[in-house]
Amino acid sequence: MKYSDVKNLSQDQVKEEILKAKKEQLNLRFQRASGQLEKPSRIRELRRDVARLKTAQTAQKNAK
Repeated sequence: MKYSDVKNLSQDQVKEEILKAKKEQLNLRFQRASGQLEKPSRIRELRRDVARLKTAQTAQKNAK
């Protein structure tokens, strides 16, 4: 997910995307602990996606 895609989302959509990413992050952590994780790089991608979403969320709050 690119920042240019994220900044076009509404505040509610950003919150939903953050929640979805956090849930997926949790599932991937469990998969890693049990040795079933297929793409370890996905954890890193998700962590960065959450950071992008939170940056967009803060920018929207400051724009008001």
